[in-house]
Amino acid sequence: QVQLVESGGGLVQAGGSLRLSCAASGRTFGSYIMGWFRQAPGKERAFVAAITQSGGSTYYADSVKGRIAISRDNAKNTVYLQMNSLKPEDTAVYYCAAGTAGRVVSQSLYDYWGQGTQVTVSS
Repeated sequence: QVQLVESGGGLVQAGGSLRLSCAASGRTFGSYIMGWFRQAPGKERAFVAAITQSGGSTYYADSVKGRIAISRDNAKNTVYLQMNSLKPEDTAVYYCAAGTAGRVVSQSLYDYWGQGTQVTVSS
């Protein structure tokens, strides 16, 4: 069992930056692929970014490439999402998730989910 707790969300102006964190419980954090998803009002939850167990590979949605970076610190059981040049369309609840195998962009890969953190970007 893995418990995930996101933090770092908030209100920011367009063009600003935020860094989200997701702290995981348990001793097996390093065995999980970690992903970030977001759900905007009235829309389905969508893939944002993912990182493999060692951090050697990262994956991004086309809409965030070049503006968002995912990283992890296995010693701290934490995954991060650095978001720069934020746009109003980035406004959403951001969720982190942990999984073991499959397509990283698919929600079905992920077995554990956090409660989410709200990011609001004002124009």
